[in-house]
Amino acid sequence: MVCPRCIDTVKKVFSDQNIDISAIQLGEVTTMAGIDEEQNKLLKKSLLSNGFELLEDHNSRLIGQIKTTIIDQVHHDSDTLLINFSTLLAEKLNHDYTYLSKLFSSVEGTTIERYIVKQKIEKVKELLFYDQLTLSEIAFQMNYSSTAHLSAQFKKETGMTASEFKKLRKPGHQSLDSL
Repeated sequence: MVCPRCIDTVKKVFSDQNIDISAIQLGEVTTMAGIDEEQNKLLKKSLLSNGFELLEDHNSRLIGQIKTTIIDQVHHDSDTLLINFSTLLAEKLNHDYTYLSKLFSSVEGTTIERYIVKQKIEKVKELLFYDQLTLSEIAFQMNYSSTAHLSAQFKKETGMTASEFKKLRKPGHQSLDSL
């Protein structure tokens, strides 16, 4: 789950299955009671039909938590991150960053750093599309060291400059869960 609408959808899936939820947040649902095997099957099927999957093993959950933490920080947290992502992930997930990084790379086929860059560029695309901030303001908001660094990373990721992207006047960004 990567957005408030996703949370609402998942709440509905659990409600339709008559499974009471005690807590729900991005990427995690806590139920009031255990789920039997039949409910689990139906839940998996219903979640899948809505574009979600049920992560049950520890490694899958951990990777889901890594993605959720990154997405939440990049797309939903308006506070500037005062520590680097490696420290944030290690502290939030109670694991050594080296372990998290190796696990993520082995399962996802990309590094955490690449995943962060992709998320940040998608957020930059969104901000450019709505045309309310200058590129300098976007660079500052997205915690880039300079506008030049943002511009270079944007060009490398998208194959076009920020100005060229703005001229398209099409969203051109991907859904967060497809990155």
